[in-house]
Amino acid sequence: MKKLLLSIVLLGGITLGTTSCRETTQEKAEDAVESAADDIDDAADEAGDEIEDAAEGTGEKIGKAYDEAKESVKEAGREIDEAADETEEALDPDDRD
Repeated sequence: MKKLLLSIVLLGGITLGTTSCRETTQEKAEDAVESAADDIDDAADEAGDEIEDAAEGTGEKIGKAYDEAKESVKEAGREIDEAADETEEALDPDDRD
């Protein structure tokens, strides 16, 4: 009888011990959902960072192109002024000998 009782207690202990250590399907599903949510959050953060970097790069390129265009217009204005001065000098009757 002692052996039977001891065997039942031992079997019950092993059963309870292994059952309590196993993850349930619900716990596994919850872990999978949390992991997926973390992955989505990380991907969204990374995409946001890449968009910010691209926007900053685009803004810098636009600013540089604007500055270059502005300088080109100034240079063209100077060249027009020089050409006008040269034309005026060429047409000025007081300078003819």
